[in-house]
Amino acid sequence: MVAVGGDGTLNEVVNGIAGRDVDLATIPLGTGMDFVRTYGIPTGFDEAARVALTGSPRTIDAGRVGYRTWGGEQAERWFANVGSVGMSGAVAQRANGMSKALGGKATFFYALTRVFFEWENTEVTVRFDDGSERRGRMHDVIVANGVWHGGGMKLAPDAVPDDGLFDVVLIGDVGKVDFLTTAPKLYKGRHVSHPRVEVVRSARVEVDAVEHLPIEVEGEQVGTTPAIFELVPGALRLRVPPG
Repeated sequence: MVAVGGDGTLNEVVNGIAGRDVDLATIPLGTGMDFVRTYGIPTGFDEAARVALTGSPRTIDAGRVGYRTWGGEQAERWFANVGSVGMSGAVAQRANGMSKALGGKATFFYALTRVFFEWENTEVTVRFDDGSERRGRMHDVIVANGVWHGGGMKLAPDAVPDDGLFDVVLIGDVGKVDFLTTAPKLYKGRHVSHPRVEVVRSARVEVDAVEHLPIEVEGEQVGTTPAIFELVPGALRLRVPPG
């Protein structure tokens, strides 16, 4: 199965084939193109098509999130790269409503900047599979299977997509000064050294908050908290460049 388009298109395909005996290939023609960065899949059409035809199969994990729709119903969605709770959902909505003429990196960074200065952090509870939890005012909870997100931001720099664990990036009660000094570091993965950022590895993540926070999957806002993220080992077989 070949997904031709951006990360949103890829997500639609993933939701049709996850857990099935089907090879997944992608020809990235979208704005963010974050998924392919983790695997070295080319962004040029001809080169990506060649990988789709002759690439080596690699078995990778996938995420599955249960959440509440805007209408209040329970829903579930698969994802291959990243899901998140908090400001990222609002950033995705803003970016998807903008012109993409300047490219993915500029579009997502502009959306991030605009939303950040409007956003108010709220009380969030995050529970992990070992029984531990984190409580407090948070900015974002990023549940990553892949490394890249938001048009080239290296949000989970140490994520391994076939290790059976999410890299959960907790961004705490950061303010405007934190944003100005740390935002450029997002593209190099150096933000994880900030004292209000923590990375926890877990195969299951429960997120709830005192108010309904937006949930984003693969760059698309899908619903609100409460949410339960579960990692499903080996749920996808991806065509990647040989070697």
